[in-house]
Amino acid sequence: MDDDAGPGAVERARAAAARGDWQQAFDLLVGADADGSLDPGDLPLLGEVAYAAGHLDVTIEAWERAHAAGMRSGNPVAAAGAAVRVAMHLLFDTALMAPVRGWLARAEALLPEGGQTPAHAWLGVVRAYERMLTGDAPGARPWARQAIEVGSACDPAACAIGRVAEARLLILDGDVQQGLALLDRAGLATVSGDLDPLSTGVVYCELVCALQGLAQYDVAEQWTEAMERWCRTNAIGSLHGRCRVHRAEILRLRGSCDDAEAEVLTACEELRPYLRRELGWPLDELGRIRLHKGDVAGAEEALLAAHRAGWDPEPGLALVRLAQGDVATAAASVRDALERPSRVPSKERPPDTALQRAPLLGAQVEIEIVAGDLGRARSAAAELEATAARFGTNALAADAALARGRVRLADGDPGGAEESLSRAVSLWNEVGAPYEAARARMDLAEACAAGGAGHRAGLERDAARRILEGIRGSPAPDPPVDAAGPGPRDEQPVERVSVFHREGDYWSVVFGGRSVLVRDLKGMRYLARLLADPGREHHVLDLVAAERSPGAPGTGSAAPLAPGDAGEVLDAQAKAAYRRRLAEIDDDLEQAHASGDAQRATQADTERDFLLRELAGAYGLGGRHRRAASTSERARAAVTRAVRQAMARIAEHHPPLGEHLDRTIRTGTYCAYLPDPRAPAGWRS
Repeated sequence: MDDDAGPGAVERARAAAARGDWQQAFDLLVGADADGSLDPGDLPLLGEVAYAAGHLDVTIEAWERAHAAGMRSGNPVAAAGAAVRVAMHLLFDTALMAPVRGWLARAEALLPEGGQTPAHAWLGVVRAYERMLTGDAPGARPWARQAIEVGSACDPAACAIGRVAEARLLILDGDVQQGLALLDRAGLATVSGDLDPLSTGVVYCELVCALQGLAQYDVAEQWTEAMERWCRTNAIGSLHGRCRVHRAEILRLRGSCDDAEAEVLTACEELRPYLRRELGWPLDELGRIRLHKGDVAGAEEALLAAHRAGWDPEPGLALVRLAQGDVATAAASVRDALERPSRVPSKERPPDTALQRAPLLGAQVEIEIVAGDLGRARSAAAELEATAARFGTNALAADAALARGRVRLADGDPGGAEESLSRAVSLWNEVGAPYEAARARMDLAEACAAGGAGHRAGLERDAARRILEGIRGSPAPDPPVDAAGPGPRDEQPVERVSVFHREGDYWSVVFGGRSVLVRDLKGMRYLARLLADPGREHHVLDLVAAERSPGAPGTGSAAPLAPGDAGEVLDAQAKAAYRRRLAEIDDDLEQAHASGDAQRATQADTERDFLLRELAGAYGLGGRHRRAASTSERARAAVTRAVRQAMARIAEHHPPLGEHLDRTIRTGTYCAYLPDPRAPAGWRS
């Protein structure tokens, strides 16, 4: 009998899950399931473990089966609870609202009204987010209240997430102070350690989403750092990747765009097994980072990929068109985005809100001035000022001041423009956003020049240029040479020379003046190759082949990977899941037409088209199954998992090095070690 199945497999899986070995737990449970020894009562465990191990489709299927088991056994509350979990994973990870509505309707039909069970609390959570993500804030509020009131009595995790949902709804409605106070209360649940890992991560992520959406970047940064510390040892599922995107947003704001790009590229790889349309979120952030770096072609590539994933890439794509000199397309794009706002469901950016419009308005001011339509620019600036006054954050006020200054300058009022733009520079500096401050300085230089203050114009322009060169990685001028010879800036401190050397079954690792021994893992060997060649991209097939080659340390004489394929892009189980989602969307579409709900019908049609495109990608001509180039894909998954396991082991023994590697190691089809070029680590083997 297979070691992964049979008597005791479930108990061993529980033990593996308890120590965080999610892949082993998953393998044991899948083996028990195939062997027929997995009881229906163990299906929730399979769902939780599959999510932690990166198998979203298995997660959803396990909860679907748990729902069916509850129905067969005559336990409607258990069946409803499982249905809510299906809806929760579909909502948070696929953002497909039509199937979410179908599963929530099943749960509601099974639950007695006014009940006080965890299923009732979680129904409140998921229904609140389903309403918020479809732009129905008033409809979301009573459900968030249900999650809080019922969850406070029987399920603290549902209560905490319900508090975040209510806080976000208050903020989106302009009641910022009460919303922030409620966010603080929800945050206490995360630091108390009373919640399970998935719920803790959701609360952290929602806190940061709410604060960044409000442009409260200083508080968002504090919670992002707290989330990062927690993620290093506790995060499961998509939470690692989500945390990286939040970190990339903060790094971009602070002007560290190279680090931000490395973070978000890693996030894309980590989120790929989980997200569907919301994979556009990290791709959109990648586009924004590359725009800041002056990489217009790279920004366009990322934003178009976000659009293909079903994400709204505006205003980034309009700004790309402006940078390319296509002013007419830029103006048409931003006008369309404002006149027909996207209703793409997103918990990162809830649709149809004033906060969602704010970045579009700032972009429109810039674009319309170039296009010569000052009337539209004035109108956009006025709306942005009203939004900034309503929500009261420095970043929104800075954006509004920049917009007003640009309009005044275009209107021939250099004095008024100088006043507004000086305020924008000051506010962006308070926020700690050097790129935005530099852009405002460039406009301020124009206003000063137009007003006859040429000397100040030169100072502002030079300051802006130096800041932007630093962000974009342009070569800085050589430092002055001291006649006495090289000074301390030219010396390399002893602790900067680091060591990553294998000694039998252990690796001797020296970093930052501290030495540790770490037991050998396959991922340690991959790391050694990356550290030995900073900046170089290694294809995963090269890493695997080198590690398996006869001369590779500790690998024996295993043969390198043979060429081949990974089989079908989607296996039969995955295709069946897609067809179930399509059937659920068809049911939702039929209900929308019957009730005359055109908006719901449009959303369901969009989701149906999205799934059909994904399903079509799994087939070749004539309906034949398309084969994936699996050698590369298998290697990508295996190398990423091995490297991340090795980094986690290193972090246990040497936390500062773990943090350094987390920032600088990029995994994916191409892996690389990307240290700050101004502060190389200087590794020796």
